[in-house]
Amino acid sequence: MSLTLLQKINEKADSLSRAERQVAKYILEHADLVQTYTISEISTNANVSQASVVRFCKRMGIDSFKTFQHTLVKEMSSNNANINDLSLLRENDTPYQLFQKVTMSNKFALDSLEQTLNKKEFEKAVECLSQAKKIAFFGVGGSSTAALDASNKFAKLGVTTGMNTDFHTVISYISNFTSEDALVIFSTSGKTKDILEMASYAKKINVPVLAITAYTKSPLLKIASIQLCFPDIEHDQRIGSIASRIMQLNMVDALYLSVFHRIDKKTIDNYQKAREEILRLRR
Repeated sequence: MSLTLLQKINEKADSLSRAERQVAKYILEHADLVQTYTISEISTNANVSQASVVRFCKRMGIDSFKTFQHTLVKEMSSNNANINDLSLLRENDTPYQLFQKVTMSNKFALDSLEQTLNKKEFEKAVECLSQAKKIAFFGVGGSSTAALDASNKFAKLGVTTGMNTDFHTVISYISNFTSEDALVIFSTSGKTKDILEMASYAKKINVPVLAITAYTKSPLLKIASIQLCFPDIEHDQRIGSIASRIMQLNMVDALYLSVFHRIDKKTIDNYQKAREEILRLRR
């Protein structure tokens, strides 16, 4: 089994020059932040020249610092490095370092999204939402944020939308739906009881169910008509829904833009009139 980049640094540490050892020490201590730094920042923080950083990379078998960064990001990503994992938070982290960690986590999440999203399923989702007369959006906990954002956005397209975190309210709402409408459910785990009951009821009355959920052994995926999956990079011991919420919101934006691209001129004219009125009323 080949060594990871960090393991290789540890193994070769004793054979490095003094300047290279300083680079190695800094990278080992700040591996989760290296990808956010430029070569100039690394050399300054390690108190060495930029040439020493480049020589260090070559000693690790990598031609450039940029490639070194990409390799490190890929390895850490494969290990599900995520800001939501409490073990990655350090007692001496500064507010700006935490900002960098959050940014790193969100970048990784969005980069990973393309790996799990099925192109045909996304196109089916756009077609379904473009034809729907009424759309209900449902999510609980952290996923409710994305559901509300989606409802607000699609309402601008002249579609009758509804969003509520109360199970009974949404059940009553979709009881009037038909196969020409749609229910969009947001859930990271896909295991929440209310979520599964909602999806099962919609399926029973022939309402299309679009599931925006993590790509895991999610019971929700088995019920859904259309599956829009994002990678499962959240940890059980997490502070809150950070990466998953970013991926859900990104999915909402992509769906909204795709449907907006298909709407007729009259709807666009109405949208523009509303926009002009909002701008006029700004203080």
